[in-house]
Amino acid sequence: MSASIFHSGNNGERGKLMVTNLRVIWHSKTLPKINLSVGFNCVINLSTRSAESKLRGTTEALYILTRCNNTRFEFIFTNLVPDTPRLFTSVIAVFRAYETSRMYRDLKLRGALIANKTLKLLPLEEVYDKVNGVWNLSSDQGNLGTFYITNVRVVWHANLNETFNVSIPYIQMKAIKIRPSKFGTALVIESLKTNNSQAGGYVLGFRLDPIEKLNEVFQQIHSLYKVYSANPIFGIQYQTEDKLEPLEQVTVQYQEDDIEITDDTPASDAFVAYFADGNKQSDNEPVFNEKLGLAVEKLKDGFTIESLWEITGI
Repeated sequence: MSASIFHSGNNGERGKLMVTNLRVIWHSKTLPKINLSVGFNCVINLSTRSAESKLRGTTEALYILTRCNNTRFEFIFTNLVPDTPRLFTSVIAVFRAYETSRMYRDLKLRGALIANKTLKLLPLEEVYDKVNGVWNLSSDQGNLGTFYITNVRVVWHANLNETFNVSIPYIQMKAIKIRPSKFGTALVIESLKTNNSQAGGYVLGFRLDPIEKLNEVFQQIHSLYKVYSANPIFGIQYQTEDKLEPLEQVTVQYQEDDIEITDDTPASDAFVAYFADGNKQSDNEPVFNEKLGLAVEKLKDGFTIESLWEITGI
């Protein structure tokens, strides 16, 4: 989606605003190298309210408050296209869809993941296995808990304290392997290092007994990780409303109309008056025509000036 937008942060520059599923992009129409890209991950708040525009006066504006490297920025955009409120509402709707789908992408620690000793499932999420007796090796003594293995993520929570938990989406996993630890052979999951401080380069260790069970869980998580990588689930559901039909289905065969056009009005052939007369020896005597205001050759009997100007159908 794009539109003509006034950006107040660049001396009232007229430009073009585009919104994607990951960011908002603005660039100047006169000088495209003057541009701005705001990722939704940096957005703190996004709203619309009245603002003073140099081009439109008091008008509705889109306010985007962001944070990058512990520094806050605010960007203000006003729409130059009249009667198009849907543009800003669409930007807000896309941002909300991004926010509500964070659990599909971000590693989450100590979240509200468990209710009544059951995992709160996300839309499109399915539990493939629940494994009891899993030790989290994050502390010196370890914590006994439960594994939930789904098609979107791996969730662990402590049995004695359900708020002590971790949600690891497959999209955040850097590596899954089995290696020795001070607690014995452990399942290790490494997360990607990102700009988000809540999900940056964690190494999480889990131990299961016996070793055969550990290998079985490792193979299951590794297989689901491969399936997810081939067909990821981002948590956004949509349907296309205006689907164009194939050309073959909308093509209509030409059929000639079975009708006959008739005209009972007697035709007057104006060209007959100009046919060469083989017996004519000289031009007719000129006479003055009041309608034309000119001297014309005297017409033959049965013809008038009006009939000479008529166009008859054939």
